[in-house]
Amino acid sequence: MYILNGVLVIISKIKRKFKSMRLHMLIALMVVGLVPAAILTAALSRSYKDQSINEKLNDVQIHGLDIANKILFSGFLTNATSNEITTQLSLLADQYDGRVLVVDNTLKVISDTFGKEATGKVLLSSDVIKCLRGATSTKKSSGTKRAEVMIPIISSDKPLPLGVIIMNVSLEREYAILSNMGQEAMIYCWIILIVLFIAAFLYSKHMVKPLKAIIASIQHVSDGYMDDEVNILGFTEIEKISDSFNEMLGRMKTLEESRQEFVSNVSHELKTPITSIKVLAESLLTQPDAPVELYREFMTDINEEIERENNIITDLLSLVKLDKKTGEMHIATVSVNELLEIILKRLKPIAMKRNIELVYESFRNVLAEVDEVKLSLAISNLIENAIKYNVDDGWVRVSLNADHKYFYIKVADSGIGIPESAQGNIFDRFYRVDKARARQTGGTGLGLSITKNVVLMHNGAIKVYSQENEGSTFTLRIPLNYIP
Repeated sequence: MYILNGVLVIISKIKRKFKSMRLHMLIALMVVGLVPAAILTAALSRSYKDQSINEKLNDVQIHGLDIANKILFSGFLTNATSNEITTQLSLLADQYDGRVLVVDNTLKVISDTFGKEATGKVLLSSDVIKCLRGATSTKKSSGTKRAEVMIPIISSDKPLPLGVIIMNVSLEREYAILSNMGQEAMIYCWIILIVLFIAAFLYSKHMVKPLKAIIASIQHVSDGYMDDEVNILGFTEIEKISDSFNEMLGRMKTLEESRQEFVSNVSHELKTPITSIKVLAESLLTQPDAPVELYREFMTDINEEIERENNIITDLLSLVKLDKKTGEMHIATVSVNELLEIILKRLKPIAMKRNIELVYESFRNVLAEVDEVKLSLAISNLIENAIKYNVDDGWVRVSLNADHKYFYIKVADSGIGIPESAQGNIFDRFYRVDKARARQTGGTGLGLSITKNVVLMHNGAIKVYSQENEGSTFTLRIPLNYIP
């Protein structure tokens, strides 16, 4: 156990200094192998110690009982002059490298193998008194490496023992053997430790090799090379890490492509109105004598392009604000019913121009913790899209419902619908199903992206169901209670 404690102390110091996965694996494998070996060694040593000492004490008791009978029948307790008994007591003391005393029932020492030092004296001992009542006593001391065995001298015709034999024996031989075993065990433990270290070192090297390949790939990607994939065969967990890394790499590529496309789209969308304004302005400059009607027509077109540019910039600013952390949310308890009524009232004039019927249906009063400005922007985008991409004399139905946890807003229309192939991209920035029609309606391609960001900021979800030429239905699900 001392070896194990020392190794564990060294290991703990190493672990505090180094945090390498391979080192931790190496240490774990060594501990797993060393701990059972140390426990087994300690168990075997303890077992030998108990067994050898108990066997010796049993042997001492047998010899003690034998000589007790001889003392009883020889009359040694009343006349301690028998040379035979004295000789046997001395041999017994020499055999166990100890001391043998014989005490009568008056606690008087009648024989001592150490000479006449204690002979004739009274031995006051609670253990001797207990033994005179008929109980055999055995005591072991690991400090002095000795044991004391007391055996009563019992006569069959007497109710109490006539005396006591006290045998003090040495256990040094047993402890010496145990010490030698400990030294041998230490040698074996060090051999096991070295073997385990070599095996664990080789195994940990094999285990960490795939991870090093992944680290190298990650460093390669951090240098800008995003086309490399990791294909590592091995344990299931390593293969899962490899697959996850490749999946993450794919998402990074997609995000990078999306970013580049977004920058390209922003540049194009901002440049187009400026190009139109420049062409119109140059046309007027080349015609100094142009009639007032032509000036008015061109200035109207210029004004529309400026308005279009302003709408793009406004939506971009809204999107940038929504991309920030939700810590800037201004949450308040809002009546969603009243909010929808205000939005529909504001958009009704746009619908009336094309004779589109706006229908609002509320199943219950809904109070929710939301950012009123952001949610209003999201809902307005949905309803305005439903009006813009509808048919003349069509309809737009808005419904509100709730359960114990969420409220639901559904916006359905009788419009041109969305092709199934495009439904996965409609929430992307600047994505437009029909670019020509979007330009006619003044769309920037940012409305649905803004709507989705707002919904996500409220920890909600948005779904779309649509068929081409049969209309579209958007459904918002938002928690009644806002959780940051």
